[in-house]
Amino acid sequence: IWTIQSGVFPENTASLALHATCGFRVVGTRERVGRHYGTWRDVTLIERRSPAVT
Repeated sequence: IWTIQSGVFPENTASLALHATCGFRVVGTRERVGRHYGTWRDVTLIERRSPAVT
């Protein structure tokens, strides 16, 4: 495994901050892919790559 990806709702700043401290970076936004209580929502795509692979 050389890349770990995650998706977080953009307003979940606590989760985004936690991921950032663990080395994740924001890659982009996927529009209207996450359904939450019947509403389609944007999701911030984040990833962390292994430093062992260049």
